[in-house]
Amino acid sequence: MMKKNILEIEEYLDELFPSPKCELNYKKDYELLIAVMLSAQTTDKGVNKVTSILYDKYDTLEKLSKASLDDIKKIIKPIGNYNKKANNVLNISKDLLLRFNGSVPKTHLELESMPGVGRKTANVVLGELYDIPSLAVDTHVMRVANRLKLVKSKDPVVIEEKLKKLFPKENWNKLHKQLVLFGRYKCKALKPECSDCKFQTFCHREYVKQK
Repeated sequence: MMKKNILEIEEYLDELFPSPKCELNYKKDYELLIAVMLSAQTTDKGVNKVTSILYDKYDTLEKLSKASLDDIKKIIKPIGNYNKKANNVLNISKDLLLRFNGSVPKTHLELESMPGVGRKTANVVLGELYDIPSLAVDTHVMRVANRLKLVKSKDPVVIEEKLKKLFPKENWNKLHKQLVLFGRYKCKALKPECSDCKFQTFCHREYVKQK
């Protein structure tokens, strides 16, 4: 990947998404952590629908930690994999109170010690809540990075490390959100909007066709 292409990518993403925002709804730090955990293998839109009910009914961390497991399952059932995720919601809530004084921790090690919290979730939380330079890799970032020939891998850790080498550290948090939004709304999995895309000259067209 030529440096010129990297600059073109940054400029076009800035043009499309000058002020990218996380599309998960939250008001409190733990709400974001739980929402990101719930977002695995589903859409932010779907997560927002169930968390609006969940966080309204259990409006403090203490209440959520004492919620009925069956009730949590019922609320989040529409997003799928709800049995495991409901357990994670309950255990994360208890963990935050018992181990972290009710606050979301600021390190990968502590975050990933909680149930259902992996590297991607930790990266999103650190970048969004604390502005710690992070570059989370989800399915959108993985797809876009491969199509633009930034990487040739399906390993999230490999992709993360490669992107970190290609782009300035101070841009990682913004870049992550831009790549997510670009993949979600333009460089889509099934019907990417290629006709007016400024990346056509170096896009991996065969990768697009296969997806």
